[in-house]
Amino acid sequence: MLRLALFQPDIPQNAGTMIRMAACLGIAVDIVEPAAFDVSDRHFRRSGMDYLERAAVRRHDSFAAFDGWRKAEGHRLILAETDGAIPLPDFVFQPGDIILVGRESAGVTAEVHAAAETSLHIPMRPNLRSLNVALAAAMVMGEALRQTGGFPGRDGTDDDHLETR
Repeated sequence: MLRLALFQPDIPQNAGTMIRMAACLGIAVDIVEPAAFDVSDRHFRRSGMDYLERAAVRRHDSFAAFDGWRKAEGHRLILAETDGAIPLPDFVFQPGDIILVGRESAGVTAEVHAAAETSLHIPMRPNLRSLNVALAAAMVMGEALRQTGGFPGRDGTDDDHLETR
């Protein structure tokens, strides 16, 4: 199973949006503390709606705790950032990858850069700074799910995720 990690998120609405996406797509989420808000924050709850209860969320007290856990579990850490080494269309995902996005205000620390197996970026037009972190996470996770065959319902086991008309 793919995982999405949020490194010290700043904006509750973005975190809630990413967790909602993860719940809908069957992706586990790791929140690397400290976050800039309390998870009981009304903006966080509103953006996540009732999906927060359906999401598989694990909180980690620090990056060191998260990194120790993910290494013990055998997960590869992929950093998604504006100046990542590999363009998203050229990257090959593996089941079990953890895609980590940084803080909206500051990205990630040197420690996180050093721990990541690699980094990737979404190619954009010149002179434009960045995408919203929730939108970027959705684009990267969509490609990762496409490559790994991980979209819900593709094998018939997640029928409750499919719309019927």
